[in-house]
Amino acid sequence: MVWDVALQKMLRHGDTRFALDVRFTSAAQRVVLYGPSGAGKSQTLRMIAGVSAPDAGRVAVAGRVLCDTNASLSLSPQQRRLAYVFQDYALFPHLTVRQNIAFALSTGWRNPSRKAPDPRVDHWLRSFQLEAHASHYPHQISGGQRQRTALARALVTQPVALLLDEPFAALDKSLRQSLRQELKELQAELKLPLLLITHDEDDIDSLAEDVVHMEAGGVTALPVSSDTVTSTRLATNR
Repeated sequence: MVWDVALQKMLRHGDTRFALDVRFTSAAQRVVLYGPSGAGKSQTLRMIAGVSAPDAGRVAVAGRVLCDTNASLSLSPQQRRLAYVFQDYALFPHLTVRQNIAFALSTGWRNPSRKAPDPRVDHWLRSFQLEAHASHYPHQISGGQRQRTALARALVTQPVALLLDEPFAALDKSLRQSLRQELKELQAELKLPLLLITHDEDDIDSLAEDVVHMEAGGVTALPVSSDTVTSTRLATNR
């Protein structure tokens, strides 16, 4: 099994409560979490990545257990070795393309050098055709180049899986189409498990081997390869 996820978390904002209860398994390499805004997709991805802690649950990727609250196990985001690309790419505006990619390899708070060579960074600059833009800042490059920079930063650490949060949402339609194909080819080449969240059906058509449908904090339809029991709960107190 590639993906084995069972997570619960109660989110509170003022007097409002949102109960997240997400359970699915899949043997597919490319899985899409699909659903409307507010379904809990991003929060689920954050818990899988270890950025946010569940109240209870378990996460295993490619047979490696990353979190199991019953066993008091929770690996740090660094220990999980999952590449996580945010919806807005989260590039540092004061760092060049090269520095942004190299930042994933740095330790401490010191910014990477603007010119120091690193074969790992050079590899991904070439792979994503960013060499000519290595000294540019994020505001000086296109949306597609910013996405490639974010992907390069995620992949330079040699992760075991790739998590993408609405990776094409900020791009125009023609660019989304070409970048979907690039991502599909890259995933096939690297044989890297991919979990992508979206509310765009075109992402499903282009990339999904399995689809997990989410709504109101839970799973409403399971992947074809999954036999997990699901539940959907939404509680609001006024």
